[in-house]
Amino acid sequence: MRRRTKKEADSPPKDVFDPLLIESKTPATVVLMLSSPENDVLAKACDALYKFASKGDENKLKLLGLGALEHLYKLLSHEDPIVRRNAVMVFGIMASNHGVKKLLRELDVTNSLISQLAPEEDVVIHEFATLCLAHMAAEYTTKVKIVEQGGLEPLIRLLGSPDPDVKKNSVECIYLLVQDFQNRAAVRELNIIPPLLELLESEYPVIQLLALQTLEVISKDRETRIILGENKGLDLLLNILENNELSDLHIETLAVLGNCLEDVHALQLIQLTGGLKKLLSFLEVSTVPDIQKNAAKAITKAAYDAEIRKILHWEDVEKLLLSLLETNSDEVKVAASQAISAMCENLDSKSVLGLQGIPQLVQLLSSDNEELKEAAVTALTNLTTASPRNASVVAEAEGIEPLMNTLNAQRDGAVANAIAVLTNLSLQEPSRVSIRSRGIMSALVRPLRSTNSQVQSKAAFAVAAFGCDAAARTELRNAGGLGPLIELLRSKNEEVRRNACWAVMVCASDEPTAVELCRLGALDILEEINLSTKRKNKFSEAALEKLLDNNLPQKYSRMGYLSSSNIITNGFYDCGQKKHGKKFLSLEELSKQELTDGRAIIFINAK
Repeated sequence: MRRRTKKEADSPPKDVFDPLLIESKTPATVVLMLSSPENDVLAKACDALYKFASKGDENKLKLLGLGALEHLYKLLSHEDPIVRRNAVMVFGIMASNHGVKKLLRELDVTNSLISQLAPEEDVVIHEFATLCLAHMAAEYTTKVKIVEQGGLEPLIRLLGSPDPDVKKNSVECIYLLVQDFQNRAAVRELNIIPPLLELLESEYPVIQLLALQTLEVISKDRETRIILGENKGLDLLLNILENNELSDLHIETLAVLGNCLEDVHALQLIQLTGGLKKLLSFLEVSTVPDIQKNAAKAITKAAYDAEIRKILHWEDVEKLLLSLLETNSDEVKVAASQAISAMCENLDSKSVLGLQGIPQLVQLLSSDNEELKEAAVTALTNLTTASPRNASVVAEAEGIEPLMNTLNAQRDGAVANAIAVLTNLSLQEPSRVSIRSRGIMSALVRPLRSTNSQVQSKAAFAVAAFGCDAAARTELRNAGGLGPLIELLRSKNEEVRRNACWAVMVCASDEPTAVELCRLGALDILEEINLSTKRKNKFSEAALEKLLDNNLPQKYSRMGYLSSSNIITNGFYDCGQKKHGKKFLSLEELSKQELTDGRAIIFINAK
């Protein structure tokens, strides 16, 4: 951006003033001259201070220490326009310094600066007043003051200034102000969209960029997106994307359009004009990773709406997402995988993405990038949930081995989703056998010990799914998995507790596992759960019943009776009714006790 001030013929040392303007050569003396009653002296002193401050932060700090700002502040309301203009120039140039900004806030200069933005004021005053406000607007309390003191209206008006510096400073200040969401509605009501769209046609890239960044922030609000569409803003944004000479603006343009994709009304508008097809075509041929990544992220956000998913599917968005999985950028692949997860909510998309995308996602499970691994396995979870066909595709793509390896991933999300995919695959017998043969029950012991509730829940659910055959239960028992499973019964998380109860119920299907579960304290915990109306569930009650039915000595000792379906076999023993708080002893433990005159223990041994 160009500067309008006179160029100095020579560059004197930075701590010396131009002798042509002021005889004095010391900053302290020039600052004292700011108290002069003569307008000409005041104007020249301000001009000298501007040039002195322009030479660097060291000089700005020197003037700050000399109290120059306090004197200059009084001159902001001076009746002489030249004095006022030169004083504003000094404020504008000095406000980039942190210490200066702090003092400006203490002096409460915002109101005085806003008053300089009146239409009748000199364009130079507009330039430096907006520059000063732009430097200060990054700080929250100043933002509040600017808005409360009526700064938005003149700033928006100045977006139409003939001066590019004024435009640049004004839009930069507005961009900082709208970072606070409550200011977005305010600028919308002041009709900011038309002047912002005009700035997109500026010959200065920095102005175009700031306009786009401001549009990206304010278009997060639905009402703004509607106004953007009504003002032909979407067409203008698409035209920027089609113009290769404006490639440096494509990322920001796409960010604005990404917000518009989240709105059904705006998306339908883009679709009707053929803009959506144009947008997707542009994205398919783009090789810029940031553009590809941001496009996938925009699709992810938009795809949370069912109607938008339908529109995106009609426009073959799956083709774009699948192509993004083939890029060389891990960040793009992560974003594409997340978009696939979101689009899976549409059954037609799920079918298309499953057939073509699953082999690629399976390959990504072997990546060294943990974030990519998590995104890929999460996509596989969404693709295989309630989809036997996609589950078969995972098995055909030799996905079971990498899924088993993902159980040792560093990220909890990756582990939880790997368990979920394996559980989805377990519904098909061939896959189930293949997973079992790879030691799934032993592999689940580590996730059962996790401190992450999502991992705990998925692991317990998987135990319930795979624990239906005796060999799997034996493997879990031998691998030490029953202890951590029982600990999950104590979880405060309802889903974890319910799945753990379900897993215990399944594991209690054979006597050796049921006896071990009882020995580890499962019965006591389940009884405690079932006494609570808040904590008990249908699985906790069923688990308790199953444990007792497969451990008849314990059941008889606790209940004092057996049901008609309970068949006594060799090894049954009756040691009397268990007293509350006392441990139920195994036959081996009882045999080691010394003889007493107490009740005899009855043991069935037909052999």
